[in-house]
Amino acid sequence: MRVLITGGAGYLGSVLTRHLLAEGHEVRIVDNLLHGPQAHLAELADRPGFEFIEGDIRDEPLMWRALDGRQVVVHLAGIVGDPACARSPQAAHEINLDASVRLYSNALLRGVERFLFASTCSNYGRMADPDSSVDENSELRPVSLYARTKVEYEEFLLGNFMFEKPTLALPTCLRFATLYGLSPRMRFDLTVNEFTRDLTVDRKLVVYGEQFWRPYVHVRDAARAIVLAMTAPADKVAGRVFNVGDSNENYRKGDLVRLISAEIGGELDIERVEKNEDPRDYRVNFDRIARELGFEITMTVPEGIREVMASLVTTAI
Repeated sequence: MRVLITGGAGYLGSVLTRHLLAEGHEVRIVDNLLHGPQAHLAELADRPGFEFIEGDIRDEPLMWRALDGRQVVVHLAGIVGDPACARSPQAAHEINLDASVRLYSNALLRGVERFLFASTCSNYGRMADPDSSVDENSELRPVSLYARTKVEYEEFLLGNFMFEKPTLALPTCLRFATLYGLSPRMRFDLTVNEFTRDLTVDRKLVVYGEQFWRPYVHVRDAARAIVLAMTAPADKVAGRVFNVGDSNENYRKGDLVRLISAEIGGELDIERVEKNEDPRDYRVNFDRIARELGFEITMTVPEGIREVMASLVTTAI
């Protein structure tokens, strides 16, 4: 298939690009290289079927050209995460909503067949019942600008599908658990990666609100889920929402600290800061994607911790 990935040079996009190329798909990525030049792009330059366009999704003429001849759009680009959106609220609205709406509208005009949107389990916010779990039918309770932009864009995509019944750019929303694991464009601001780095390298960590729940999924498994949704029969995924992860991979922050500490061993300096109020506290059910798309994870959080630790030790050596 001929695929366009927005944000394709990023943490998830760089993994997905390699996965798709390995399976023989043609991949064009658009990325504004917000975090600077990405050395990992050089190794893709001569790969058959790969094309890189440096640009911003707010540049509508550029995106119109980028959509040319594409069958699938995987929309990963955005201002990602609560802190980044809080720092740049105007850019978050322009990119996560305004430019994204134009992108979908132009995808329809360009004859794109499928449109996959990278959403987030942060949409669930704080669970109404702390002893339960949430699924795709649960109330969305976004508590940050980041999550609100994701919810609003989901509503735009699914509302467009439900009421206009398009035959092109069939939308699918994938609500990812928090990502972790190694990527060519590594991130250490993600909880598992961050905690593992701090305890492995510095042997100390400050933990805020260790009792709050989050789900986690390895970045390679997230990429595999995108490919599953991209290649599934249209009637299984069009106008649908799927949580991406595994129901057994919900952890509290304190659980992560214990898992990492057990792997490292020895004396560690861990400061636990009590925090009784956290607007994000959710355990997520992932049965739908397993049941309907046959999705299974290949990596667990403990395995991901060991993977990141091994990389850090090798780098240090």
